[in-house]
Amino acid sequence: MNNALNRLFKNAKKSKQVRQYEETNLPPTNQEISDQLDENLVNIGNALGNSGDLAIREFKMGKPSHHKVAVLYINGLADKELIGSLILERLMENRKFDDGIVGPESLKQVVSNIKDNILTIGGISEIRDWNKLILSLLSGQTILLIDGWNQAIGCSAQGGEMRAITEPMTESAVRGPKNSFTETLITNTAMVRQRIKSPNLWMETMKLGNITQTDIGIIYMKGLVNDKLLTEVKERIGKIEADELDGSNALEEWISDDIWTIWPTVLNTERPDVVAGELLEGRIAIFVDGTPEPMILPATWTQFFQAAEDYHVHWIIASFWRFLRTIAFIITILGPSLFIAFISFHPELIPTTLLVKLAAQRQGIPFPVFIEAFLMEFTFEVLREAGVRLPRPVGQAVSIVGALVVGQAAVEAGIVSSAMVIVVAGTAISSFTIPHNQMMNASRLLRFIMMIFAATFGLYGLGLAVIMLVAHTCSIRSFGIPYLAPYAPLIFADWKDTIIRLPMPLLSKRPRLVSQIRIKRTDPTQNRGPSQRNKG
Repeated sequence: MNNALNRLFKNAKKSKQVRQYEETNLPPTNQEISDQLDENLVNIGNALGNSGDLAIREFKMGKPSHHKVAVLYINGLADKELIGSLILERLMENRKFDDGIVGPESLKQVVSNIKDNILTIGGISEIRDWNKLILSLLSGQTILLIDGWNQAIGCSAQGGEMRAITEPMTESAVRGPKNSFTETLITNTAMVRQRIKSPNLWMETMKLGNITQTDIGIIYMKGLVNDKLLTEVKERIGKIEADELDGSNALEEWISDDIWTIWPTVLNTERPDVVAGELLEGRIAIFVDGTPEPMILPATWTQFFQAAEDYHVHWIIASFWRFLRTIAFIITILGPSLFIAFISFHPELIPTTLLVKLAAQRQGIPFPVFIEAFLMEFTFEVLREAGVRLPRPVGQAVSIVGALVVGQAAVEAGIVSSAMVIVVAGTAISSFTIPHNQMMNASRLLRFIMMIFAATFGLYGLGLAVIMLVAHTCSIRSFGIPYLAPYAPLIFADWKDTIIRLPMPLLSKRPRLVSQIRIKRTDPTQNRGPSQRNKG
């Protein structure tokens, strides 16, 4: 009775589409695999719609009974060379079964011999139910079915075409590592382990999406990560109920603290060295299979202005770069709005000589300064979007030539002034100094909001907009961590690696709000064994 109620409650939580999919495409969860090979092959074909990428190889092995077996895999998800050399060749050439008896005990001995002595491939598992069989097959495993045996053997022979490791596209650096993540989960996690050779680097895997069954990996440093943070992340992920999960952005929107804010509360990166550095600070990295940019959480505002190259150059140069990025960020948000406010509401604050030149340039301009700025900014965003979507050689030409031609033609036609072109161009160039695209996109959108406030109330409206933005930013949390830490709340000890970067010997402590277990990076007990550490 209790089991029936549990099944009823579990089915009630599923959507109608999921139940319909499972009823029509998947066998019942508790159904076991048949001991008839032909029946199993027919059921697998029906479950997959007799797909053309399903490869089935039937043959007989052993003598004199000649056990009938079948090897199944999905073309493109499995490595054919491994299957041929380590599975098919080993099974076909084997002649160890001269029992002459066909029965349950003999077949059990055959299966045990196959797993222990014949198959030389790693990652062998027993499969007892249909759902696990179908899921293992679609995950790239090779399935071995034996006639007369009501179980299957899963072999880890994943492979197929994969993108090679290349240089980072959006986080390039002159100094430092030149490799980036790919779309393969196993490859990405291996790149992290190459940098952190510690048994305390733990990874937990799970599947999300009732239909897509997307693999995700949660990586953290045991002993550095906050247990409350880890529990909170797992709880949020466990509450996700969706049919599909097609990337890290979808997962980010499911687990973020505030989905209505424009600020990014999760850091995405394509560099393994960045992930390794954040893990060593006590943060958590979440990898999604099929996405080359894992998520790092919790994330604070200062992280989006730190580049990987900052830790591969002299600390004075790195500090100058970070200060420059902060100034460029302010120009990106407030540049056009300040120009609008000064020209429209506060011309007395502009030096007289400059004001005369600006007034001369604006003679004959048919639009107010706000409309002029809005048209130029909108045109630039259109050109930038076109350059991104077009093929790379064509896109670069369209962006450069389009900006030059449109800007020059607009000035000569008397639609915009030369000063406005300079302001828009300077703002656009400043936005590209921000290392992470998430923050760059947010600042570009905020620029339009600031322009509206400046065109309505001048500097007073702009000041009000800045106050509202700062108040909103102070209210944001990233998995319980204040977004503006260590500025709000004030933690002076953590200012050593924010807008400026002090020398490495002075960065002896981890962020206090992130890692509350081992604050010091140079703990003398960290290289001892468990028993020695307790004694010390």
